[in-house]
Amino acid sequence: MLLEVENLAVTLGTGEHSVRAVDGVSFSLERGETFCLVGESGSGKSITALSIMRLLPRDALRACSGSIRFMGTGMGRAEDLLQAPEERMQQIRGGRIAMIFQEPMTSLNPVFTIGEQILETLRLHFPELGEGEARARVLAALREVRLPQPELRMHSHPHQLSGGQRQRVMIAMAIACQPDLLIADEPTTALDVTVQEGILKLMKDLQRRTGMGLLFITHDFGVVSHIADRIGVMQKGRLVEQGETRRVIRAPQHDYTRHLIEALPENLKRRRPPEPVASDAEPLIRLKDLEIHFPIRKGLLRREVDRVRAVDGVSLEIPRGSILALVGESGCGKTTLGRGILRLVEPTAGQVCFGDTDLLALDRRALRPMRRHLQIIFQDPMSSLNPRLSVAAILTEPMAVHGIGADREERIERAAALLERVQLPRDALWRYPHEFSGGQRQRIGIARALALSPEFIVCDEITSALDVSVQAEILQLLLALRREQGLTLLFITHNIGVVDYLADRTAVMKAGRIVELGETEQVINRPRHSYTQRLIAAVPRVDPD
Repeated sequence: MLLEVENLAVTLGTGEHSVRAVDGVSFSLERGETFCLVGESGSGKSITALSIMRLLPRDALRACSGSIRFMGTGMGRAEDLLQAPEERMQQIRGGRIAMIFQEPMTSLNPVFTIGEQILETLRLHFPELGEGEARARVLAALREVRLPQPELRMHSHPHQLSGGQRQRVMIAMAIACQPDLLIADEPTTALDVTVQEGILKLMKDLQRRTGMGLLFITHDFGVVSHIADRIGVMQKGRLVEQGETRRVIRAPQHDYTRHLIEALPENLKRRRPPEPVASDAEPLIRLKDLEIHFPIRKGLLRREVDRVRAVDGVSLEIPRGSILALVGESGCGKTTLGRGILRLVEPTAGQVCFGDTDLLALDRRALRPMRRHLQIIFQDPMSSLNPRLSVAAILTEPMAVHGIGADREERIERAAALLERVQLPRDALWRYPHEFSGGQRQRIGIARALALSPEFIVCDEITSALDVSVQAEILQLLLALRREQGLTLLFITHNIGVVDYLADRTAVMKAGRIVELGETEQVINRPRHSYTQRLIAAVPRVDPD
């Protein structure tokens, strides 16, 4: 036995504001085993992990009960981490138990280089190491996680690396001290499917070679089915089901487990419109040779020496009333293309036609009344909703700008009806964005986009950070809106799993160009381009067999 958690309970807050975040959780983990904690946001997964590391606030630690028994290399007996003095925890934390956090950019210090940050960890736990030996171990750790050009990257700062490379650095930092237990808290949630596939393979390979135990936290059953030996399903602080991976996936015993598995995109019941969009339907959006280039300037006079071709000659049509999915890895130009259509980024060349109107030919004054017909829903609703405005102000402000509604009372009534349309209560009008969950904030973002009764909406990665059940609700809502209001959608995503459920047609983007375009069924099931084939193959799906 490497780790044994028994009847763990954690209370956050005090008095009437206290919350039982973890409520009587028990599980164990053997050496070389992967145990996955699965559940939605707020289920208590991360609090459980932070309790093991003793990284909770002092009030929460004092309110902890139960036991967390750990027996690492060189430890003569198992120790209860909840009872261990802080000096002992400093030796165990990072040395014998390491943790990878969800967002590497906020976990890495932007001031120091990658090498300096891993060296700091080594010096703390192995002060006897000489400078040359310590640097050699840093390089060995970076090579072990297969970071390209480790000698060069060792001197890079975090912002100079991609998301996948930063996550590899976090893994290198975690394994540098050769821990017995690695805790990975949602390490692949925001990564492209191909990068995610690489990270998962890397972690399993490291585990096989080092024999470390892996506690993996996620809300994605597709990932779980590929990495876990055993699963624990958490809901509202309780471990409602646990067992061997295949058994839990094939024959879930608890209703909540069944609900999570049924909410996966591949398991959702298709809700296509009664009459499919005709292939010869009138195009609402037409792009011709669209280019969006960003200059690269160097030198004292900031002369242009090259250009980043974010969108490089894209031509496509989106028929009225249809949903076109735009898929590809981060940096391929998807978001830039979506914003270029709306002229939130100014195109360099080409045409963007909305009906018979070339939007690029309009000046700012002529473009403004057109904006009510073309809207966008952003990836992160928390950063796109003004935290100082109530929901009522967020929804009614664009109506007032475009002269919708005779007076404030009528606009408030329209806003209340919009909230009901996106399945939120009317009294949500008088609350602020921070008072809502991520899924609820995304619904507010959808309501804001609908406030002007648009014909076309760009949905930019709007489900990428949502739980699978919330994601399913948002996708079903979009289909219902398309069916009832005839909306035309450009759905930008790196998640191939949602495309088959939602989109009529799919365009695959790579390095600023469309490399494949066709009916979704054909693109998903019979991809022609090698890049599309690689994306499809990397999608983690639940395999019931």
